[in-house]
Amino acid sequence: MSNNKIGRKALASHLAATLDINRFRDYCPNGLQVEGREQIQHIVTGVTASLALLEAAHADGADAILVHHGYFWRGEDPCIVGPMQKRLKLLLQHDINLFAYHLPLDAHPELGNNAQLGKQLNLKVTGRFGDQDLGWLGTPNGTDNTVNELAKNLERVLGRAPLLIGDPGQKINSVAWCTGAAQNAFADAIAAGASVYLSGEISEQTVHLARESGVAYLACGHHASERYGIAALGEHLAHQFGLTHKFIDILNPV
Repeated sequence: MSNNKIGRKALASHLAATLDINRFRDYCPNGLQVEGREQIQHIVTGVTASLALLEAAHADGADAILVHHGYFWRGEDPCIVGPMQKRLKLLLQHDINLFAYHLPLDAHPELGNNAQLGKQLNLKVTGRFGDQDLGWLGTPNGTDNTVNELAKNLERVLGRAPLLIGDPGQKINSVAWCTGAAQNAFADAIAAGASVYLSGEISEQTVHLARESGVAYLACGHHASERYGIAALGEHLAHQFGLTHKFIDILNPV
């Protein structure tokens, strides 16, 4: 394990600047959510700050945990009881820092969830769309010329078959994507000229919109679509500051 360390405040400042967190209107606080020890040497990253991730990170000797889905969501019960009490107790008892980055991590042009998923699929980025420019536009890699071929590539990359709504044989000119629960951006993707839209989740009404618009929809899993950004962020910190980093994937079928 590396002997290099960084102070908690210095790490928070670097992440705030790198991810430009003040630019976003979000549903939760971005940054340090639970304060732990002052010096940070070993970072664990994961998608969601579940108890299972916290326990695994503690067992791995983490000084700090970085996640995409943290705590204190708008409208969430603020009482520290039940599962929330268990999570916070573990962090506080073992002096582990918890950092969380939601929309800023989705949007980052290199380390973000959308950037990293596009990289995994070898998509050529051509633009952005939607609220706060969270949606991405691109063109296929030369082999994924139909919706079905793109779906097969997604299955290979993510390890799970996406739900395909639309014509599997439809030719692709433009791909739109936004990871996680971004089904509400589908109309914006259609307006942006997409042939197919890729997201993590899908709602009942989305099926009808796909059928009636002629734009195919690929729902590939919220968790599955958002594994790459937080891991890339951890690797960035390891390289930048000489810290040690481990990505821990707590499987989630959704």
